[in-house]
Amino acid sequence: MNQTDIAELYRLVKDFFEHDTTGHDWWHVQRVTQLALHIAKAEGANLALVEPAALVHDTDDWKLSGANGYPNATRMLLAVGYNNHQVDRILEIVEQVSYKGAGIDTAPSSLEAMVVQDADRLDAIGAIGIARAFAFGGSKHRPLYLPNVKPQFHSTFEEYKTAKGHTINHFYEKLLLLKDRMNTATAKALAEERHRFMETFLEQFYREWDYKG
Repeated sequence: MNQTDIAELYRLVKDFFEHDTTGHDWWHVQRVTQLALHIAKAEGANLALVEPAALVHDTDDWKLSGANGYPNATRMLLAVGYNNHQVDRILEIVEQVSYKGAGIDTAPSSLEAMVVQDADRLDAIGAIGIARAFAFGGSKHRPLYLPNVKPQFHSTFEEYKTAKGHTINHFYEKLLLLKDRMNTATAKALAEERHRFMETFLEQFYREWDYKG
C-alpha cells in the first residue's frame, strides 16, 4: 500500500466516527493508532498491518454497532485498495483486540495483535480512560455509582456484553485489570503511571462520596 491509500483510510475512519459521543470517537482512534505505531516500532512489529488494524479496530465494535462480522472495516479497507488476503490479515488482528470479560481474556496470537490490543487498552486507562468510562456510561444511561451494587467478574463474553452495572464497577471489572494484561514491554511501562492515576482517582472519589464535613 502507498501513502495515499493509508491517508484515505484515515479520512474514511475520521468521517465514520465524526458524531460519536461514547468515548469511541475519532480522537480515540487517533490516539490508539499513534500508540500502536509507537509500540510497534519499539517491539519490531509490522507497521503495514498495525496501522490499518488500529484505524479500523472500532468500526464494527459490538458495543457501538451491534454488527456481526466486520462489514464496515472490510468496506473501508477494500475501498482504499487492500486486497482480500491483506484484509483477512488485518481483520485477524482486529478480532483479537476487544476485551471479553475478566475470566476469559486470552492472549493475542501475533505480535501485531498484541500491539494493537495494548494500544487500545492503554487508551482505556489513566486520565483519558476515566473520562471515556464516564462518557460511555452516560451514553448507556448508567449511574455513576451505586454503593450496594458490587463488581461482577464475568466468566463468559455473554455475561460481560449484557452487564448493566454502574461506571465505578467498570474500574474493577475491567480497567484496573488491564495493567497486568498488557502484552509488550513497551505497553507495560506506559501502563504503570496510568494505573496509579486511576487508583488515586478512586481514592479521591470515595473520600468525596462519603464526605461528612
